[in-house]
Amino acid sequence: MKKCIFVSLFTFCFIIATNGLAHSKTYRISVSQFVEHPALDATLKGFQDYLKETGVDVKYQIHNAQANMPVAGQIATQIMGEKPDLILAIATPTSQSIAQVLKKTPHMKNTPFLFSAVTDPVSAGLVNDLQRPGGNITGVSDMLPIDKHMAMVKEFYPGLKKLGVLYNAGEANSKKTVEMINETGKKMKFKIIDATASKSSEVYQAAKSIVGRADAIFVPTDNTVVTALEAAVKVCVQNRLALFCADVNSVERGAVAAMGFDYYKHGYQTGAMAKRIFEGADPSETPVETQEELQLHINQKYADLMGVKIPQTLITRANKIYKD
Repeated sequence: MKKCIFVSLFTFCFIIATNGLAHSKTYRISVSQFVEHPALDATLKGFQDYLKETGVDVKYQIHNAQANMPVAGQIATQIMGEKPDLILAIATPTSQSIAQVLKKTPHMKNTPFLFSAVTDPVSAGLVNDLQRPGGNITGVSDMLPIDKHMAMVKEFYPGLKKLGVLYNAGEANSKKTVEMINETGKKMKFKIIDATASKSSEVYQAAKSIVGRADAIFVPTDNTVVTALEAAVKVCVQNRLALFCADVNSVERGAVAAMGFDYYKHGYQTGAMAKRIFEGADPSETPVETQEELQLHINQKYADLMGVKIPQTLITRANKIYKD
């Protein structure tokens, strides 16, 4: 009897100790972020906060390509050498770089790869299907509900005829978004006047090229343009031309309004996926998620500077209004 009690007690203690070791594991996560700007920074912060708040012990290796594609490729190669337990890529260009290098690195084929702030992961070549991604890749998409964004712009300008769209034609996510805006424009009876900037230093001139040709300017979740958003804001203030954006973080910086995602919540949601993967979920069978909750932010100060009257209907619905 005593022997049985001893064996049972030993087994119980062993199980508790083993579980304790499992929960105390420190996971190594390598992060590749395309560029520093508020939306992507908020994505990373949300991701980190979720894991911290839920007790997941993580050691991070964080890399930033500063909007340089060759550097993004170098970072992807460097991450392969770090042999992390999970890779997080923030934004489409860095996600594509990681995916390309992973295909050439056999010893990393079983490493989970999460993307975040990627507009169209299928068109970007990251996954085969949103419901069954395949490979070892999944993540959270920030695919824009363009019809809702354009409906917001139309509330400001019911007679909208021409909408300027400022973006980098080299970013796959932006190209897809502009295609969607074009389709929506046909339905809503307005035309697109596009202007492209391949790097942040070109944003000012690209914005100027729209002046006199469009009723307002819209900036999608384009990393190049958002990085240099102040240049576009300057042009719009000088010419009293309304500037709208797809991400709410840009409103505080000078956009008149945005109906978009809270990128902190976007990252938080990605963190939850990482935790599930650490607990045994298979990335290849984990559907790509989207963030459904939209926020409406308005900047009263810059609306005045750009000569825009804010409809009362939008003021009533706004989640946040900046006045100073």
